[in-house]
Amino acid sequence: MIGSLSGIVIDCPDPRVLAPFYEALLGASRTYEDEEWISLDLGPGLPSLDLQRTEKFHAPDWTSGDPAQQLHLDVRVEDFEEGEAAVLAAGATLLEGSEDHPGFRVYADPVGHPFCLVRPRSDS
Repeated sequence: MIGSLSGIVIDCPDPRVLAPFYEALLGASRTYEDEEWISLDLGPGLPSLDLQRTEKFHAPDWTSGDPAQQLHLDVRVEDFEEGEAAVLAAGATLLEGSEDHPGFRVYADPVGHPFCLVRPRSDS
């Protein structure tokens, strides 16, 4: 095993507008919030559901598939170097390192879906 699932991230135009829907739908509670990101607790042993602001959001069209539905996974690792070596060996491609964002690194799976290796957040 390379890591454990840390969060399921949903891109959206405004996390504060979308959060109440998921809180009601899933009985989730907020564990972290800023203008760009909200984390929702789904219960013991479950990954968080995270809402991330993006200015380039385009709602997916279920019928036509244009644009395609998108999501990415955050996989928690204790050591970025060890995790990176393992995911690259498994066929991933590094998309963005951690120079600008020391808490995560972005990769693409072998067919191009993005995912992140993340460190445990010290504030949660």
